Amino acid sequence: MAIVELVMPKMGESIMEATILRWHKKTGDHVKVDETVLEIATDKVDSEVPSIDEGVITEVLFKENDVVPVGTVIARINTNADAAVNTAPVPETPVVASEPKFTAAAVPSAAPAAAPASAPAAGGARFYSPLVLTIAQQEGVSFADLERIPGSGSDGRVTKKDILQYVADRKEGKVIPDVTPVVETAAAPATVVSTPPAVTTTVASPTYNGNVEIVEMDRMRKLIANHMVMSKQTSPHVTSFAEADVTNMVKWRDRMKGEFEKREGEKLTFTPLFVEAIVKCIKRFPLINCSLDGDKIIIKKDINIGMATALPSGNLIVPVIKNADTLNLTGLSKQVNGLANAARQNKLKPEDTQSGTFTLTNVGTFGSLMGTPIINQPQVAILAVGAIKKRPVVVETEQGDSIAIRHMMYLSMSYDHRIVDGSLGATFLTAVAQELENFDPKRAI
Repeated sequence: MAIVELVMPKMGESIMEATILRWHKKTGDHVKVDETVLEIATDKVDSEVPSIDEGVITEVLFKENDVVPVGTVIARINTNADAAVNTAPVPETPVVASEPKFTAAAVPSAAPAAAPASAPAAGGARFYSPLVLTIAQQEGVSFADLERIPGSGSDGRVTKKDILQYVADRKEGKVIPDVTPVVETAAAPATVVSTPPAVTTTVASPTYNGNVEIVEMDRMRKLIANHMVMSKQTSPHVTSFAEADVTNMVKWRDRMKGEFEKREGEKLTFTPLFVEAIVKCIKRFPLINCSLDGDKIIIKKDINIGMATALPSGNLIVPVIKNADTLNLTGLSKQVNGLANAARQNKLKPEDTQSGTFTLTNVGTFGSLMGTPIINQPQVAILAVGAIKKRPVVVETEQGDSIAIRHMMYLSMSYDHRIVDGSLGATFLTAVAQELENFDPKRAI
């Protein structure tokens, strides 16, 4: 009997776990090579997992909605068609994956690798993800209490499920928060003051007045919410604003878009023109294209521009134009249109959303004049372009000032003030605005 193990695939360099959305096959079903066995989801995209061999599924090891670490066996396939099928039920206890490595101290974790579900030894430093730390702060969980929570993740790390279970148990009076102060002196070991008796409190369910409808967040909206909160808590956001006269660019596009679509088979939108201007300015100000690792600045030599794109559900995703500095306007247009169409059809691949170094979001698509975007971590800046509007403005000419109707647009950029100060942020944003204003109306396609 030949058994082949189907494992949770690694969907990207930063992806540590995935959620099982739906099993297309069940125990006892026959599968062919490359036939879809299940659908999975990460915090980036949804994907299908194909069979790596032909045979009969003998075991399905996880249920739908389970969160599974990459590399974990999720099913077994018997390549011998005559073999008996193991109809053992799927385990009832969901398996929770390890969190990505974020450390609360500059030393390795002291939790023993052989006992991941146990609490750490006293005084040991543990890894905590920003999401876990955020929940702890919101729920009033002290660091001492956090240290006492048994972790079900790799190396005993506390996962989101662990801390939420702790919070629920605390509300039900099943656990007692640590209010034990420790007094230390140079001459004697720590002295522990006795803990007061526990007080059991009943937390009432929230009530909502008036005519309301309660809608549960979908999985992606929850991920977006957590990512946005984490970004605001990680980076001190500063937003600068600029205004650009894009009349030359608008008129050039209106004149060229028909010829461009006829020749290239692609629509010519404003997005590749914006990306082109951003790339030119990043080359002049490379510190905008970086990330921060502790007190180390990681300047990215590749210029990978993310573009915020609306999904059919209304949520946003950020596919990435890789090596945008190596593409001409035609190449940028093909990339922009291809990624946008894939996003709308839910056909983005995991690698399509990886490795971004700077993000562009077009809030003008929704009619907004300007916005204050939230940084897409671990990047340090995000630029928003607003709606293009005709307005009367003062135009300076050699013959003097005059009032003319021009196509005007606001730009705004939020940046991480730990590394990008106001001078660099405002200078970069002004440079982008000037690139758009100085657009050559006579340029060829």
